[in-house]
Amino acid sequence: MQSFSKIEILMKATASLLLFYLSILPAFSQYFQRQLADSAFLLTKEEVTYDPSYFSIDYPGGDVPADRGVCTDVIIRAYRYFEIDLQKLLHEDMKENFDLYPDRWGLNKPDKNIDHRRVPNLMKFFSRHGNTKKISDKAEDYAPGDIVCWDLGNGTPHIGIVSSVRTQDSSRYYIIHNIGRGQELSDCLFDFRITGHYVFKLGLQE
Repeated sequence: MQSFSKIEILMKATASLLLFYLSILPAFSQYFQRQLADSAFLLTKEEVTYDPSYFSIDYPGGDVPADRGVCTDVIIRAYRYFEIDLQKLLHEDMKENFDLYPDRWGLNKPDKNIDHRRVPNLMKFFSRHGNTKKISDKAEDYAPGDIVCWDLGNGTPHIGIVSSVRTQDSSRYYIIHNIGRGQELSDCLFDFRITGHYVFKLGLQE
């Protein structure tokens, strides 16, 4: 009868646990994405006035007034339901890698009040720490919880989350965003040129 040392038994148990974790990871990852989409949907029930003003906010966990916000605040608030603080995560990454982030605002150091509220910065962060998905004109390539970025024209960036609610003809999912009318659900996936498509699941990257 074959015998195993304690170390061998521990290694086999660890390998079995790892295989089990890897087997459930895709399902858990999809579950998180769906929950993220549903959390973003809850934001559409709140009265929010579009306000791009600069605010001095707390750090970490800071937020602009609850009745104010822009497109990036939809993303930030949706993730905060899961205690994922994009303000803190992005600020820490910018402190270590400031030169990698867009230079569009004449800054020479990070600003924890505003950096995470700028679409180009979020795009860079998601491309570095999330999964970059392909940009296509096929609705089936965009799943609930995906982050999508657009160019509204003349280089004006925009960002939103793919919802879990399908359009009336079921051909695609609605988008949750704030494009000037508050946090809303819109059928606008292909209304503008898509410039970014990401998945960000802290600790669950594929």
